Amino acid sequence: MIRRLKYSEIDFSRYQKCIEDAVQQNFYAKKEILDKLCEEWELLIFGDYEYVMPVPVKKKFGFKFVVMPLFCQQLGIFGKAQNGRIEQQFLDFLLKEYRIVYYAFNFQNLFEQNLRKKKNYFIETTEYQLLRKNYFKGRKSTVKTAQYLNFKEVMIAESLAFIRNNFKGLDKKKDLEKFFHYLQFLHESRLLKLFGSFKDNNLTNLAIVIDGENRNSLLGLVNDEKFKLDNGASFLIDWILKDSIHQKSFDFMGSSIRGIEVFFKSFGSVLQEYAVVENSKKDLLKNFFSK
Repeated sequence: MIRRLKYSEIDFSRYQKCIEDAVQQNFYAKKEILDKLCEEWELLIFGDYEYVMPVPVKKKFGFKFVVMPLFCQQLGIFGKAQNGRIEQQFLDFLLKEYRIVYYAFNFQNLFEQNLRKKKNYFIETTEYQLLRKNYFKGRKSTVKTAQYLNFKEVMIAESLAFIRNNFKGLDKKKDLEKFFHYLQFLHESRLLKLFGSFKDNNLTNLAIVIDGENRNSLLGLVNDEKFKLDNGASFLIDWILKDSIHQKSFDFMGSSIRGIEVFFKSFGSVLQEYAVVENSKKDLLKNFFSK
């Protein structure tokens, strides 16, 4: 049976134990990350914390809505083994008990019904030379022609102006400020790495990477359009993979934009599709008073 716990009711030592032992590994399920990114969050549990599912919520007009926070790609259900029957119970409970704007499960969660899928691209730990063989032919060529660029790890203070001037994807000024606060949090938590490609002394591209214990995750790739023909983005990703893919997997964090998707695929990454539940304003209004 699924139980719903308010934040104050969660046994965080048991929660932590569950996600650490889970077959579904996800940086964003950690308490400190959820606390930072979510306005509020609750927890669904099965049994004695055998399976858990964090649920981010927002209050509006006196009602609670499920909304994934900015910069969080996947959450979902976590446990020691995949179990379609139990995972379906979590989904059924979520659909029955919550008003859902948007919720993303992780790619290892499986359900009976056909939910909408989103795409992520991922590279398992491997030897760089083996991975290089799986690069698209055009990507190999692009990387080769960009070798006159220089690679350097960049400090956060050096990067903020470049990010502010070139970052795309956040339309609202307040969302960009949230992003800077999140970067500062990652920096203070020693989870942030910033890598730059340079032409002469000019920073052309910046990779913003979450540096996990066993995984690097691409939080952002910021490009100065003036240097587009120098192919710094390809140079930068290739250098990061060359440096660390033998020790850490690499998560591209997905994209719904076709050109970016092809860019990620071209480095030999593997598609990981994850299920999402999403409702339009019209759907929410239709079911507003049913929960």
